[in-house]
Amino acid sequence: MEKTRQNKEFVIRYINALSGVYKTRELMEEYITDEELIGHIAFFDTVFPRYEMFMDEITAEGNRVVVRARAKGVHEGEFNGIPPTHRNVEFPFVVSYEIENGKIVHHWLMADQVAVMEQLGVMSTPG
Repeated sequence: MEKTRQNKEFVIRYINALSGVYKTRELMEEYITDEELIGHIAFFDTVFPRYEMFMDEITAEGNRVVVRARAKGVHEGEFNGIPPTHRNVEFPFVVSYEIENGKIVHHWLMADQVAVMEQLGVMSTPG
């Protein structure tokens, strides 16, 4: 039970440390060894510089921590062929982290990309 609490607190510190700042490799490596996650964060930080993350729910069991959250930023870089629109976006995501030896070693992420496309003005809501 103690390890579960520590892992949950670690993820809270990690998200707070990366929210609203430029996400340098050095900063990410303080928390992450998962190269795929580092690449994902670096990419999104070029598209939505200094994007913020807001945790809505966090659950932990053993070495797994699951977060339901929202990301918020301004579209300043090319995204899926879409040039910068300078629009504000906010979209929900769910991410699961696997923690080993005080670092994120694996993740699983699902984000609402339809919400992003709607907010960028390249897709309309049906109806």
